[in-house]
Amino acid sequence: MIEFSSAVIGFLLMLALMLTGISIAASLFLTAALGALAYLGLPTLLSFGNTMWGVLNDFILTCIPLFILLGEILVRAGVTDRMYRALSDWLAPLPGGLLHSNIGACSIFAAISGSSVATAATMGTVALPAMKARHYDERLVLGSVAAGGTLGILIPPSINMIVYGAITNTSIGKLFIAGIVPGLLLAGLFMLLILVMCVIKPSLAGDKEPPQPMREKLRNLAGFIPPGLVFFVVMGGIYLGWATPTEAAALGVVMSMLVAAWYRKLTIQMLHEAFLATMRTTAMVLLIIVAAFFLNYVIGMLGVPQTVSAYVAELGTSPLETIWILVIFYLILGCFLETLSMMIATVPVIVPLVVSLGYDPVWFGIFLVIMMELSLITPPVGMNLYVVQGIRGGGSVIDVIRGAMPFVLVMLVLTALIIYFPGIALWLPSKIS
Repeated sequence: MIEFSSAVIGFLLMLALMLTGISIAASLFLTAALGALAYLGLPTLLSFGNTMWGVLNDFILTCIPLFILLGEILVRAGVTDRMYRALSDWLAPLPGGLLHSNIGACSIFAAISGSSVATAATMGTVALPAMKARHYDERLVLGSVAAGGTLGILIPPSINMIVYGAITNTSIGKLFIAGIVPGLLLAGLFMLLILVMCVIKPSLAGDKEPPQPMREKLRNLAGFIPPGLVFFVVMGGIYLGWATPTEAAALGVVMSMLVAAWYRKLTIQMLHEAFLATMRTTAMVLLIIVAAFFLNYVIGMLGVPQTVSAYVAELGTSPLETIWILVIFYLILGCFLETLSMMIATVPVIVPLVVSLGYDPVWFGIFLVIMMELSLITPPVGMNLYVVQGIRGGGSVIDVIRGAMPFVLVMLVLTALIIYFPGIALWLPSKIS
């Protein structure tokens, strides 16, 4: 069994490689290769080909490109614009006005996207011009879009949950179902924060929207039908046992193409662009997964999870104290690594430890996703911060950071709720056991 100090050195080496700008997949593979050569010998390294073949033949991974394609088609079909307009009609009268539409639209788009960066980018393009024209507080607007975008990996379907489920052999269907209540709860807490801030300081909400005629509001509700149908087909199929996650994703793609055809956006050019974007993202994700599986194999052979578990046992911390130590650990790590890097780098060692403490791997998957959400809006590497700043097209990223800070505190509140009331995440999955 490898010594604890050697495991720490290996982990620090992997982080150093990532921080120097080397790609995630290359950093993972180099760490695994060096560990294999140093402790296990050349035959273990030469087994990489078999590992890669076995991983890529996993049927469950097929749902990754399918969910990505689903989101790409719906964005190009103009679903997000119609959805945002419909939400604005009903939420604008609340204190905070269109700021609530940002969170609501992000929540709905998250249910058809699977990516936080895609959610922030798409909704930022729609929301920022509308907010600027109505003199909303710029920092709060930027913060609401960046924070709302994080819902993309918590509300299912979620690419990050698929990767976590594949690496840990956890049911992806249960992970998806487990993310629904925490995702909706977080969206509600975001909207509550906006409401309280705008009641205390009404000027944050800018110019009030003129009331829309009821007939117009009801007609615009049709904008919810396409994403609602897609979500029902995907999640309903999984929840009711009609389809596996991969089959549900394929049905979702068919539904998204029907929606695009209904809106007369289904063209060869549109599909070509959607396919290219899907293949770029899929290639990146799958390369990371292959390298991560090889790293898992090497550290499993070296006994790293057992070593870490033994070390934590010697410290004498309770399971609850260990979880809070992990919160601090992930908050620090999230300041330097993007979400997928952070998850891939830690899951092989942390999950066996957490399971040995008696925690459910489905619960920990949701906990980990919330930690990754926090990393998306914490500097200096928070991807959503820079995505929103890029759409903004001027000013300092400091404005986005300051606007996001109140939402970071709300996410920490949700973290505490998940830790002390795990049923928030586990209630729905228990109904499909």
